[in-house]
Amino acid sequence: MASEIHMPGPLCLIENITGQLKVNPKALKILSAIQQPLVVVAIVGLYRTGKSYLMNKLAGKKKGFSLGSTVQSHTKGIWMWCVPHPKKPNHTLVLLDTEGLGDVEKGDSQNDSWIFALAVLLSSTFVYNSMGTINQQAMDQLHYVTELTERIRSKSTPEANEVEDSAEFVSFFPDFVWTLRDFSLELEADGQTITEDQYLENALKLKQGTSEKDKNFNLPRLCIRKFFPRKKCFIFDRPTHRKKLSQLETLHDDELDPEFRQQVTIFCSYIFSHSKIKTLSGGIIVTGPRLENLVLTYVNAISSGDLPCMENAVLALAELENSAAVQKAIDHYDKQMSQKVQLPTETLQELLDLHSTSEREAIKIFIRSSFKDIDHLFQKKLAAQLEKKRDDFCKQNLEASSDRCSVLLQDIFGPLEEEVKQGIYSKPGGYRLLIQNIKKLKKKYFKEPRKGIQAEEVLQKYWKSRESVIDAILHTDQTLTEKEKDIEVERVKAESAQTAAKMLADMQEKSQQMLEQNEKSYQEHVRQLAEKMERDRAQWLKDQERTIALKLQQQAQLLKEGFQDENRRLNNEIQNLQRKMKTPQTICAIC
Repeated sequence: MASEIHMPGPLCLIENITGQLKVNPKALKILSAIQQPLVVVAIVGLYRTGKSYLMNKLAGKKKGFSLGSTVQSHTKGIWMWCVPHPKKPNHTLVLLDTEGLGDVEKGDSQNDSWIFALAVLLSSTFVYNSMGTINQQAMDQLHYVTELTERIRSKSTPEANEVEDSAEFVSFFPDFVWTLRDFSLELEADGQTITEDQYLENALKLKQGTSEKDKNFNLPRLCIRKFFPRKKCFIFDRPTHRKKLSQLETLHDDELDPEFRQQVTIFCSYIFSHSKIKTLSGGIIVTGPRLENLVLTYVNAISSGDLPCMENAVLALAELENSAAVQKAIDHYDKQMSQKVQLPTETLQELLDLHSTSEREAIKIFIRSSFKDIDHLFQKKLAAQLEKKRDDFCKQNLEASSDRCSVLLQDIFGPLEEEVKQGIYSKPGGYRLLIQNIKKLKKKYFKEPRKGIQAEEVLQKYWKSRESVIDAILHTDQTLTEKEKDIEVERVKAESAQTAAKMLADMQEKSQQMLEQNEKSYQEHVRQLAEKMERDRAQWLKDQERTIALKLQQQAQLLKEGFQDENRRLNNEIQNLQRKMKTPQTICAIC
């Protein structure tokens, strides 16, 4: 696992070539090497508003993202800079700087809308950068937020004519940070000092009314409130004299406005401390390879004329990672078995026990590495592959045992066969001598270690092939009476029948062991799956609580503002009544 990534400077992640978005393979390769959790901060805003300067400060550098010094948009597409997170060990901070919105040279505003949507989809903190105050013009310039439901889908198959639930739609949207550059107003309202966040909340208040003008006024504000429940605002003074702005990269800190320096420090500290790890539905933590796949999925969808879909992106990511999880589990199983198994094993159960241990670990690795395995398709693939691996080992075990036993039989009984060929036992009393020697050699054979599970069967086949030779010696031995020969024939038959019965019992025992192993494997899959489902259920409940909390938050905010508006109306009526009561005409009328 890569501990951290070192990028000396930013690299274009998504290129914007004549209005066509294209992923940069070099940037994807960098992401693929980052196994740490990612905190992804994206910044968007009108061109020439100083976005890149803030991103360079977050990277801890004076130079990096191009600042430019003209009235043209300098950054094209989306640029990426991956740096070690300054406050979270073993985490990577991914900074995404986007091309300036509203560049007249592009001509097509749809391209800006896609850049805006991608920044929302890819980030865990979304920074909107603008100049001056939050007035109606600033809201109008933020019209991209009103188009998010037209650019992004949360589900692949929403019901016909159904507007997607906003709380579910935004439950995994990034936090929203509005940075106001060259801010010149005093932070006051009704004669009271207010915070930057209160200034933002005041600017997002809705108008009471149903006219077209009221709707246009409310629409961007309503979208910001609905799509970004967690909001933050920062104001920045002008950093230096206007003529020196083009030299911002080379200016020393002491040449910048002290207030501006402090504001930048506070902003960076907030981003470092409060920006969350990028996650997907189900609590899935985004790492470099996962962000790589998200980028590919979203850009491919846009390029093909489809809408980026969060559910589809997660499913595509799940398919890739679940396939990799199966292979990772199989690789672990192979490694464990190659280290632990020495063929042939003395018993089948010995091999099955080793398989069970390795299988259990493999399932655990798969369960830990997989997610959203719909209908358990990938776990079933793993189970099938593990079963095949087990059967292959059983087959190899049989072959290894047969080979080992065949070699032993040749070594042990080879000299005896030579004696038979030389006629040593073709004489009176030779049969009894042969049987005595065979018994001695059988004992020697059975004492040999690691013959495996084929020891009896291979021995039986060996002597079966030599029955005619032994029969010939029996019938030519003149020291034996006919009755003794008949008795010996019956003894051999009985011994053969006994051996066959023992082999049949062994086969039945092995079959039973295989059946029990199948059930054991099934139960192990079920057990670990049940544990994972319980964890997933807990995460699902957590996600549902998050969605419900967002709904309640939205409703509470609307109620609060409704009460505030009603209170203001009543206070105005009371004040008007009090003023009327104080006028001479009113006093005279009362008199």
